[in-house]
Amino acid sequence: MASVRIGVAGLGYWGPNLARNFAALPGCELRWCCDGSEEALAQAALRFPGVKLAADLRPLLGDPELDAVVLATPVPTHASLAIEVLRAGKHCFVEKPLAQSAADAERAVQAAAQAGRVLMVGHLLEYHPGVQALKDLADGGELGEIYYVYGNRLNLGKLRADENALWSLGAHDVSVLLLLAGEEPVEAVAQGASYVRAGVEDVVFCLLRFPSGLLAHLHLSWLDPHKERRFTVVGSRQMATFDDMALEGKVTVYDKGFDEDARGYGEYITRSGAIFSPRLPNVEPLRLECEHFIDSIRNGRPPRSDGASGVRVVRVLEALQRSLDARTHEVARG
Repeated sequence: MASVRIGVAGLGYWGPNLARNFAALPGCELRWCCDGSEEALAQAALRFPGVKLAADLRPLLGDPELDAVVLATPVPTHASLAIEVLRAGKHCFVEKPLAQSAADAERAVQAAAQAGRVLMVGHLLEYHPGVQALKDLADGGELGEIYYVYGNRLNLGKLRADENALWSLGAHDVSVLLLLAGEEPVEAVAQGASYVRAGVEDVVFCLLRFPSGLLAHLHLSWLDPHKERRFTVVGSRQMATFDDMALEGKVTVYDKGFDEDARGYGEYITRSGAIFSPRLPNVEPLRLECEHFIDSIRNGRPPRSDGASGVRVVRVLEALQRSLDARTHEVARG
């Protein structure tokens, strides 16, 4: 197959990073950059000489030589634009979340099936070597039975008006939880509060319970003095953390837990053994994600974070949002 020709739509915060990676991939040609901002297009022209520029999607969808469109547009547009791209016969990469409702996400999946094209969702952490190492540890039995998982995704900023902390930050962590659990939760409870902008939750606490008995907790906030991107997995044999902010030792395994004391019946003693960090590939996760999209197009195989994966994440986010809304209304009623 000749070079896969890509167009990137949406050059705000994340789109330029996607454009940079696709432009640098062997066997990939960045053909179009699309945005409604003249300033963004001017910057793209300087950064990617020779790329075609467009203020909307129509020229991209009408280009018979364009193979795929990458959507980094505002979240409310994700599902509708993805459907347009797929119906135009183009493969589609869409940033997370796939949609703001499971029904819209399923329509995008249906459009991909009808068009026979690849639909991939940008669940970036699923391509992070650290998350893969955590998944391998959990699946390989080294941690024993997984008791519970918790994640902190905290920062001061960036304030958003069109999505709350659950949808903006939680999409990352829910995708990781579903990857680690291998199942969908049977219970989803959330509480949060809007402190800076009315009606837009700055901080959200989530509790998820899975059929296997696994319990998970997420703390999501862009109103916090700490910058944290961390997951902790507690197992019956060992425990492990993934800390994306760590410069070294992003994954750490702790030989800690409770062992039954053979000297007495029903008694347990704490064990605190070795601590080690597995070696991880030094490669940008976003590059791995972009490579995976190109490989899926070339090989005709569903991507790891395919449309069905996107639907599952949105389904959990939707359930958490219902719980969040119910609690908000309950408090308002007094």
